[in-house]
Amino acid sequence: MSETPDKLRIDKWLWHARFFKTRTLAAREVGAGHCRVNSQPIAKPAYAVSIGDVLTFRKDRHIRVIKIVALGTRRGPAPEAQALYEDLDPPKPREETEIPPIRRLEGNARPTKKDRRKLDLDRRGALE
Repeated sequence: MSETPDKLRIDKWLWHARFFKTRTLAAREVGAGHCRVNSQPIAKPAYAVSIGDVLTFRKDRHIRVIKIVALGTRRGPAPEAQALYEDLDPPKPREETEIPPIRRLEGNARPTKKDRRKLDLDRRGALE
């Protein structure tokens, strides 16, 4: 006799929809003010969302715009979680940039600390 509720906490819904691994991470993101419901900024993880609400939040390096289609009763498998929302602005695929290998003139194949720093800087620059 389990009926789906009319409203659900936003942190719990984000966790059910598998946008965050834990409910604590979802609550932390909402509590930091990085989430909007119907273009209104919210800062309380206990904010109740319902079917038809549009969520805008930051996930990884993307801004996600999601319309709630259903409220889940549990955190199920990925196909079940994807049925809870409609993605209004899907993230663009990452561009794979090739980082050239460091040429070493001496020593073995392991990079030195200096080489490692250069690699990290090159990778950071390619991701931005």
